[in-house]
Amino acid sequence: MKRTPMIGLLRNSARLCVAALVLAVAAAPAFARSQAAGLPSARVLMVSDIHFEPFWDPGKVPQLVAAPVSRWSAILAAPATADRAARFAALQHACDARGIDADYALYMSSLRAMRADGAGARFITLSGDLLSHDFTCKYAHTMPHATPAARQAFAVKTIDFVLNELRGTFPGVPLFPALGNNDSGCNDYRFDAGEPYLSAIGGEFVANVPARERQQALRDFAAGGYYSVPLPAPMRRTRLLVLNDNFMSSNYSTCGGKHDAAPAAAQIAWLRQELERATRRHQNVWIMAHIPPGIDPFSTIIHFRNICAGNPPVMFLSSDALPETIAEFGNVVRLGIFGHTHMDELRLLRSTQPGVHEKPVVLKVVPSISPVDGNNPAFMVARVHAATATLMDYRVIAASNKTGIDTKWSEEYDFDRAYHEAAFSPTTVKQLIAGFRADPGDKTQDSQIYLRDYFVGDRSEEIKAFWPEYSCALANYTPATFKACMCPAAQTRAAQGH
Repeated sequence: MKRTPMIGLLRNSARLCVAALVLAVAAAPAFARSQAAGLPSARVLMVSDIHFEPFWDPGKVPQLVAAPVSRWSAILAAPATADRAARFAALQHACDARGIDADYALYMSSLRAMRADGAGARFITLSGDLLSHDFTCKYAHTMPHATPAARQAFAVKTIDFVLNELRGTFPGVPLFPALGNNDSGCNDYRFDAGEPYLSAIGGEFVANVPARERQQALRDFAAGGYYSVPLPAPMRRTRLLVLNDNFMSSNYSTCGGKHDAAPAAAQIAWLRQELERATRRHQNVWIMAHIPPGIDPFSTIIHFRNICAGNPPVMFLSSDALPETIAEFGNVVRLGIFGHTHMDELRLLRSTQPGVHEKPVVLKVVPSISPVDGNNPAFMVARVHAATATLMDYRVIAASNKTGIDTKWSEEYDFDRAYHEAAFSPTTVKQLIAGFRADPGDKTQDSQIYLRDYFVGDRSEEIKAFWPEYSCALANYTPATFKACMCPAAQTRAAQGH
């Protein structure tokens, strides 16, 4: 559903009284209120899950392999090969692909929309998954005689192309990307700590880290795909910690298919060190990674997990180490940014550890550019309070179709206007989630707005059927707290010894 933007232009201030000005400021969205109050703010472009598809025209892949990245746009923009559709359909079938990712036309369309709606952005976040799904399989079928090293080189070039095009759309604007599970050099969810692939792509990922910190960022990225960067002006004393939480995924394995807990432990130790340093320096922190922590409610439901009977829910990550560490530092962490689900979601982290009473941390899950799940592509334009690093407001900009052909991009919704809240803060998100929990029949306006906008393109029926389970997952990231939310009667009986 589209909402008409509020217009509060003051055409002749000499004829306005003070009372009218107060009313105008009170009614305006947070974007305008922060400016009217003289509060320094920053516009931020937030993108996720591009999943660029270089195999959309399989006949062009040999050209892409042979050409430098600087020539890719010309190759991709050229007329399609005669048997493109048939070859791509065969490739999708061979790799058992579940849908179509963002091809060149769609990616270019999204970049034009970002340039229009994200004009004035001070920096850009990209929360992972630059490469298309089934990348390794598609390359193997398209280039059957190529070596693993050649496949990895093509992955590097594809990542370079995606990042270069986005940077070229916003010259001089810092771009901070994270690795997604599909951005591996060997296969989905498979990474090796310290592998040469990380060094090969590290330069592009940390390109906008200030020169004085870039060498350390390169070393950190080469070790595990993570890095730290100070956010640019007008942000004040705020640091972004970019994680590679693929090592923490429930689906993670090494490139050789083995389990290895060491990379996740090393990254948590690095994160804790960075958070302790930020605490000592009185800095604000944002954390960005690809896979959100906590319960995967959709997978839990479709796998018929009976939580109240003692069956565990499906988890995004293999342990609670990441959310617990973030929640423990709620005094400095102002925002978590994630992707992966391709949906427009919010979450709240509160520590479950005894004696830890820090403020909750709000998480924003950014919708995807890829339409692979049937959703319309979308991105976010946010307004942030520069001094406190608080997300004041955001707009979701969505495409009218999934192709990039004759596509119109327009506002899907504005957080402030939709929920009548002045900030995306822990207090606000906590109240929203409490309202969702108190509305199992999804009858309130807030529940209906969230359901409508969760899946860009409004397929709210997909989660209406398990709205109570879904809303429990928003603020309960451990199996125990999720069960307590889902099964309060059973928990009460257990506590009474029945």
